[in-house]
Amino acid sequence: MARKVFYSFHYVPDNWRVSQVRNIGAIEGNRPASDNDWETVTKGGEKAIEKWIADQMVGRSCIVVLIGSNTANRKWINHEIVKGWDAGKGVLGIHIHNLKGVDGKTSSKGANPFDFITHGPSGRKLSAIVTVYDPPGNVSTDVYDHIKKNIETWIEGAIAIRGKN
Repeated sequence: MARKVFYSFHYVPDNWRVSQVRNIGAIEGNRPASDNDWETVTKGGEKAIEKWIADQMVGRSCIVVLIGSNTANRKWINHEIVKGWDAGKGVLGIHIHNLKGVDGKTSSKGANPFDFITHGPSGRKLSAIVTVYDPPGNVSTDVYDHIKKNIETWIEGAIAIRGKN
């Protein structure tokens, strides 16, 4: 049975790369908001965005952060990570910079978004707990194949890690 996951990502620069991962089919992801849907949500302000995110996370067992060059430390990415973590969901990251974008080009590697989020009273960085994968290869098809081959295992691992923390 396919796991249901919530994908967190920076829409504008990475939506093409993200669509490749979402179409792998090994897992069931949240329905992406179209530009028009997202415009409607954002017009409702921060509370509307928070509600939309919360609604999208219902029934999801894992948060998969697809990390592009500018994903780390964005307000809503951070919110999605914290919301998922606090709800006890598995959380993991996958660098997608070596997947081709709509322009046929790859991008630069982004920072680890979990370095910007602390956990617990000790203020420990979430990056000390959450696993981030950087698929090997510089050829987009090789990176895609690596993600396709491993994503189910990565998700199961994130869920197992979360069960211990």
